[in-house]
Amino acid sequence: MGNQGEGHDLCSIVFNSSSEFSLGVELEFQVIDSESTDLVPKAPLLFENLPESLKPAVTLEFIQSILEVQTGICSSVSDVERDLRDVCSQSSALAEKFNTLLFAASLHPSAIAHKQELTDDPRYEKIMEELQIVGRRFITQGIHVHVGLPDGETAIRVCDAVQPFLPILLSLSTSSPYYQGIDTGFMSYRTKLFEALPMAGLYDYIGSWDQFLQELCFLEKRGVISSIKDLWWDARPHPDFGTLEIRTCDLPTRFSDILGLTALVQALVVTLARGGARPGPYSQALLRFNKWHAARHGLQGSFIDPTEMLAERKIGLKEAVVLLLEKVKPAAEELGSTDFLQLIGNIKERGTGADQMRALYSRTQDYNQVIIDIHQRFWK
Repeated sequence: MGNQGEGHDLCSIVFNSSSEFSLGVELEFQVIDSESTDLVPKAPLLFENLPESLKPAVTLEFIQSILEVQTGICSSVSDVERDLRDVCSQSSALAEKFNTLLFAASLHPSAIAHKQELTDDPRYEKIMEELQIVGRRFITQGIHVHVGLPDGETAIRVCDAVQPFLPILLSLSTSSPYYQGIDTGFMSYRTKLFEALPMAGLYDYIGSWDQFLQELCFLEKRGVISSIKDLWWDARPHPDFGTLEIRTCDLPTRFSDILGLTALVQALVVTLARGGARPGPYSQALLRFNKWHAARHGLQGSFIDPTEMLAERKIGLKEAVVLLLEKVKPAAEELGSTDFLQLIGNIKERGTGADQMRALYSRTQDYNQVIIDIHQRFWK
């Protein structure tokens, strides 16, 4: 794999073909103190003490209280499970040696944003200099799922086609209802923090690989971007890896939910790659409406399908989940991931991490206890 997306020739980058529908998953964990449950800037310390076997799978993020774990190239969700189980277990054991825990959620309930320490990296420093308070407030974590595609045209076609369904994925993953000790009223406040960033969130209909390159070239020549990484879209092509990267989701608080979500993403991409939805462009008003409801209400929100693949009327997001699962079931059967896809039913029945956090806080009125209880449920 090259670094075409990192250089200064965005006008002519090449989409590196990858194994069709292969998977890669990235998880951004919070590093918290074992006793106080506060965020602590110990990710660099953990990184420095990684065994050689883990170094390819663990990386630092823009603040020192985030540690990212990533899989290698996986051919199936079963491979993802084995890879993540191993890397997460070893990373968690290392964290415990330094009196820390790796916590899976998209926002720490009570951490103060301006107290977090920036990772020593020129790119992050440049970004934060530009973003100022917007960047300082952005102390969120997420999950990114990569799905391998054969060429750039397919990647753009699926990137366009997947956007209407991203709110359904978000509604199944919400885990950020609290921010700096306040109940935000949102199931995914991470989503609203993310939307304050430049070129983040919803994206325009692209159309073709050539049109994508033209847009990249236009933005680069005017000094707007220098890398595809500067496009913080909810989904984006990743030419270096030969994948479509789904970035909209909060980080689920349970390992089984991560696997279920990964299976759903893969099956959805396969379905759309084979023409499973009406081509766009789609109504931006409906896209914004659906995303708002997913972030604000989670699975209790509403959904209007601009593609009419699932329904021609306003429905609840829970119903949208059921209809989407039925639509992607043939792809999951082909991929051998039906058992993992069925894990989505558990989320629908018991709720997401955000639902569980609210229930715990209602009972305990103690953010520390919420964190401890949620952390203990990760492998369950």
